[in-house]
Amino acid sequence: MTRESFETCMQKYAPSIEVIGQSAHDLHQSVNQTYGDNLPYGYHLDMVVNNIRDFGHLVCVQEADVLPLFFGGYYHDSIEDARLTYNDVMKTARHLLTVEQALMATEIVYALTNDKGRTRAERAGEKYYKGIRETPYAPFVKLCDRLANITYSCSGVDGDNLRMKEVYKAEMPHFLTSINPHSDDPRFQVPQEAVLKLAECLIDDMEREERDCRDWWNHY
Repeated sequence: MTRESFETCMQKYAPSIEVIGQSAHDLHQSVNQTYGDNLPYGYHLDMVVNNIRDFGHLVCVQEADVLPLFFGGYYHDSIEDARLTYNDVMKTARHLLTVEQALMATEIVYALTNDKGRTRAERAGEKYYKGIRETPYAPFVKLCDRLANITYSCSGVDGDNLRMKEVYKAEMPHFLTSINPHSDDPRFQVPQEAVLKLAECLIDDMEREERDCRDWWNHY
C-alpha cells in the first residue's frame, strides 16, 4: 500500500483501532502487568502500534489486513503475559473482526508468543523464530515490538536500561537473520527503514553509525 492509502485506512478504522487498543490496555491492567519503571503496560503496546503506524504501509497489501495488523500489535503479548489462550485471543478477535481477519490476527499473536524455556535463548529459539517467519505480518510486528523495547532501553540511564541496550545490541545480527524469511511477499518482509531506525537507537558513536547500520542490513 502507499503511505497515503494506509493513512486513509487508519482514519477509516480509527474507532475500531481505538476499541482494540483499549481492550488490550484493560487486559494487561487486569493482570497488573507493568512496563519498565512501573509504567502501565499499555505504554509499551502504544509504542509498538506507533511503529506499525509509521511503517505499516510498507508491508500491508490490502485494506482487509489493516485491522489484523493493529490487533496483532496490541495483543502480541496477551498469551505470553496476560494469561490468555489461543482460543481466548480468537474469541476476542471474532468480536472485533471478520472470521478471516480474526484468524490472521490470532496467528500473529500466537507466532509472537515465546516458547517455554529457562533462559532468554530457550524462550526464543529456532522453533519460535520459524513460527514468526511462516506467519504473515509476524516478522514486521516482531520488529515493531523490538524497536519499541530498544527505544525505551535507550531512553533511560539506569542500570536496567543500560543492560538491556547491550543485550539488544549483541542480539541484533541473530535477531534480524532469524525473523527474515527472505520472501518476495510483502506480508513477510521487514522494512529497511524500520531496521535502520532500530540501529540508530543502538549506536552511540555517530562515526560508527552509518557503518554499523550498513553492516547489520547487509547481514540481514
